[in-house]
Amino acid sequence: MGTVLGELTQKSPLATGVAVGHLALRWDQVVGERLAKETSPAGFHGNVLIVEAASAGWAAQVRFLAREVAARVNEALGDERVREVRVTLRRAR
Repeated sequence: MGTVLGELTQKSPLATGVAVGHLALRWDQVVGERLAKETSPAGFHGNVLIVEAASAGWAAQVRFLAREVAARVNEALGDERVREVRVTLRRAR
């Protein structure tokens, strides 16, 4: 049972969900409090981190800091998962 759960959390979409959840819990520590209020990690598409931003201005800020964000995310997750950061605008709810 432990082996099966270990494989599920390392080699499946579940692993991606776990990583996004872990990242979301620490997002303010990763990108700073102010940027975290206006952005959030939305998911991974391969080695690309998708970040949602509240406005075009905040999206531009994330794009400007993309290399630093990727490095800090990799540090927080303990691997070299993120090679690129892409930003989308949050949909109105």
